[in-house]
Amino acid sequence: MKIEPAESGDHMTLIAIWEASVRATHHFLQEEDIATLRPLILEHYFDAVRLYCARQDGVIVGFIGVAEGNIEMLFIAPEARGSGVGRQLVDHAIHCLGATRVDVNEQNAQALGFYRRMGFAVVGRSPLDGQGEPYPLLHMVLTAQE
Repeated sequence: MKIEPAESGDHMTLIAIWEASVRATHHFLQEEDIATLRPLILEHYFDAVRLYCARQDGVIVGFIGVAEGNIEMLFIAPEARGSGVGRQLVDHAIHCLGATRVDVNEQNAQALGFYRRMGFAVVGRSPLDGQGEPYPLLHMVLTAQE
């Protein structure tokens, strides 16, 4: 697997991975939430982070975005989940991009467990997500590195 900076030409592939991943893991989101988030991600959020993608045999299978030491996005193609792509992207974010924090939707138990295994611990909670919606966020910080 190769981790490299994402290019603007990759954005349509990344948004497709985002949507497939959200549908596989974010069961608490409504269709209108996904429809609202999609253009925001394409038009604003991708440009607001240092964006890296993981490629297997030249095909993008996941991506991560980091801003100011915070993992802002990590999405893996559903067919690549459980294969170590997320772990490699988070390792890259920690060791190469200085990531030490992440916010996780409280309802996303799989992500919470994943980040705990990666050495993050919950240090706080917000009742609303970044868009002001009632999807609580757990604030996590890196406490140990493997």
